Amino acid sequence: MRRFPPSCDATIPVIEMRHTPEPLAETLSALGPILAPAREPWWIIGSAAVALHGVDPGTVADIDILLSPGDAARVLATLGLEAQRGSGSSRFCSEIFAVWHGLPLPVEFMAGFQYRSGGSWHTVRPTSRQKIMFGNSAIFVPARDELIALLCGFCRPKDRMRAERLADI
Repeated sequence: MRRFPPSCDATIPVIEMRHTPEPLAETLSALGPILAPAREPWWIIGSAAVALHGVDPGTVADIDILLSPGDAARVLATLGLEAQRGSGSSRFCSEIFAVWHGLPLPVEFMAGFQYRSGGSWHTVRPTSRQKIMFGNSAIFVPARDELIALLCGFCRPKDRMRAERLADI
């Protein structure tokens, strides 16, 4: 199994989430074994990442996981999922995309994820990686400041609200 350089994984204290809705808690707790085949860094982004930083993100409708194309292929194969290649919209696109409905909340796997802002496409590849223990699962998220910048880049009202809440802590 590949070991990541120490600079890639920063450990932050376990966050005590005062009220984690059961579907979110159950889904997050199950992710460690599901992502065990990953050989490169991966991250939870979006509303679930905001919640993992200890901030109320509003509604968490799904879990967004950003990983490498090779890891996406490995993880999706273990789940029996077919990857959608080159999927997206006018605002977001992914080289590889799949949704798994095997947990209480849908889990979206994205590799080669990009968002459109300011008339150009931006590849999402976080440079920070913080580990948060949730149950027995190690969950990884971008650092707070990097997550704020990412959410602001999405240019959606719900993401701006989440970024503002993160900035307030």
